[in-house]
This record gives sequence, C-alpha cells and structure tokens, in this order.
Amino acid sequence: MTSKLRVMVVDDSALNRRTIGDVLGALDGVEVVGKAADGDEALRLAASLAPDLITLDLEMPRMDGFTFLRLLMARQPTAVIVISGSGRESVGRAMELGAVDCVAKGQRETTGGGIELELAEKVAALRQQSLAGKALLKRPLPQRFPTRAAVTAPERPAQLEKADREKEGAGLTRLVVIGASTGGPSALVEVFSQIKTCTSTAIVVAQHMPERFTRTFAERLNRLSVLRVSEAREFEPLHPGRAILCPGGKCLEITGFGHGYAALVVDPAPSDRFIPSADRLFKSAAELARDKVIGVVLTGMGDDGARGVVAIKARGGMVVAESAETAVIYGMPGAAVRTGEVDRTLPLPALAAYLSELIV
Repeated sequence: MTSKLRVMVVDDSALNRRTIGDVLGALDGVEVVGKAADGDEALRLAASLAPDLITLDLEMPRMDGFTFLRLLMARQPTAVIVISGSGRESVGRAMELGAVDCVAKGQRETTGGGIELELAEKVAALRQQSLAGKALLKRPLPQRFPTRAAVTAPERPAQLEKADREKEGAGLTRLVVIGASTGGPSALVEVFSQIKTCTSTAIVVAQHMPERFTRTFAERLNRLSVLRVSEAREFEPLHPGRAILCPGGKCLEITGFGHGYAALVVDPAPSDRFIPSADRLFKSAAELARDKVIGVVLTGMGDDGARGVVAIKARGGMVVAESAETAVIYGMPGAAVRTGEVDRTLPLPALAAYLSELIV
C-alpha cells in the first residue's frame, strides 16, 4: 500500500480547521492526522504525530505562528505551508523562518476566500515529492537566520557603493537570473547571505509568490545582504551590485538600455504557465546578454525555467541547478537537469558558495 502524506492543520478558527481539513482529506494520498488551535497545542501534536506537512495560520492566541515556526524548525524541521490573511510583512517573516510556501486568504475565514484549489495544487506537488522517497524538508535551517528584531543591514563594501552610483547597466560582466518556487524564499536567503562582494554583476529573480508579498520579501533580503535588493519597478535599469525581484502577478523581461540592460515589468501572457515566469526571464536575458548570463534554478514545483535553460546554453551562458538532496520540491531543478543543459547540480549550501565565487 502506498504511504499517505500525513498533514496537520493549525488554525485558531474552528471553521477554518474544518474547511482546510475537508479540502486536504479529499485529496488522493493525503491523510489529515491532527488539528490544533494554537502554536502550543501544535508543538505538542507535532512531537507526537510527526506529520510530513503542516498548514499554519499566523495569528493565533497563546502561541502565534511565528513562535511556533521558530521552535518547530529548531526541534523537528517540517514542511510548512502558511495560510494567512495577515499581510505581506507577516508572511515574509514566516517564509524567512522556514515556511516552504504560502496561500493568501481573501478573508479571515477560508470559506469564500478562493484558496481551496491553490492549496490542493501545492499539497499535491508535495505529495509527489514524498512519493519519490524524498523528505519534504531536508535539513535544519541555518541558525544564522536572524529574527526580525535582529535584522540589520550588513556593511556594504565601498566598491559596491561606487558601483551603485555608476551609469545604469554599464560595466556588467555577469547577469545572474534565478528562478524559484516552493521553498524558494529560504533558499534565496541562503544564496544572498553567501554573497560577499558584487561590483560588476546584477541579479534578477523570478520567485513564484503572491503579489502582496514580493516587495516585503525583497526588503527583507536587502537587510540580509550586501547587495541592494528591491522589487522591480515598471522599468528597472540593471546596476552592478544590485538585485531585483519580479513583482508577484507580473513577469520580467530583460531589454537593452543605453550601453547596458534594464528589466521590464510586463503583464503575463496567455502562454505563461507560471507567474512570474522564469522561462520568460531566462529567454530574454539569454537573447540579449548571451554568454554573460548565469541561470540558476532553485527548488520549486512544475518545470518553469527548463525552456529558458536551453535558451541560455544555446547562447553561451552557464546554468546551475539545486540538487534533489536539498530541494524542497525537485520539480523545477529536475526539469532543468533533464534538458541536459545544466553545467553544475549542487546542494543548496554548495550552490550558494559556488555562485558567490562566480559573482564579481
């Protein structure tokens, strides 16, 4: 008999617990093994039930979702999907603390919020990962991840300050484009925290994330990195020593701008199967920057980025993908590897260190 994905539901609303439990219980190969009304009860249940996946509300009495996440990840790292209407800052904190994905509530109660299909798709993808015999969370999160109160901007080298003032796009020797989905936020924190200097490289990220959350996540990355990180504006010139994230609900394309490059924020096209589209970002970067491009495919469900990887390699660029060893979901990197066009496949810590050596 095929083992089931064992899920625990954590929410202070009895209606939400019932609704989420019903949605998950109706999925093939998923078993709801427990429900909790606050973080304190959830910690006790998690210790005894050892679920494969937890759905988590953030605003709860007694012990809120943030405290629960910190303690859970320290004691028994477990895959967590946040289901919350708390706002983008709160969800950003949760993703940084180790949640692998998020579903935004339209209202305080899930009923009528339109989350059922999205939640079912995300859980089904995690179920496929478990069927492949891979744990949903591979290792404890690095202890250096600071809490919000402890986050301060690292000192930026003088070379970065100088590069930041130079003409837009001029002098770029590398253009790094990154695609990620489920598990991507914590993976991006790992990558960005490893970078020590970046005077002639720009980084552009397509992270699958709801539109309310990308700006706050970019701000948090900015506080954790020597890079200047921001959500992309409508027309964003690419600077050395800068990183931009595609706004949720939009796509990015790289275009020429003077002697350098800029990123255009564009509406999704009917052909874009994932939003933001890593394929669209990768293909446009390859067409323009050619052998200057380094494509990076991190954890995520689906195959977004695979077509873009082929385009990057066809124009002389380089491609690195996260290995199954650490990817929360091996869908995106696995699809990239199957193209035969990936130069290096590395577990996340090694990938972050390798990328930091390539970036100048």
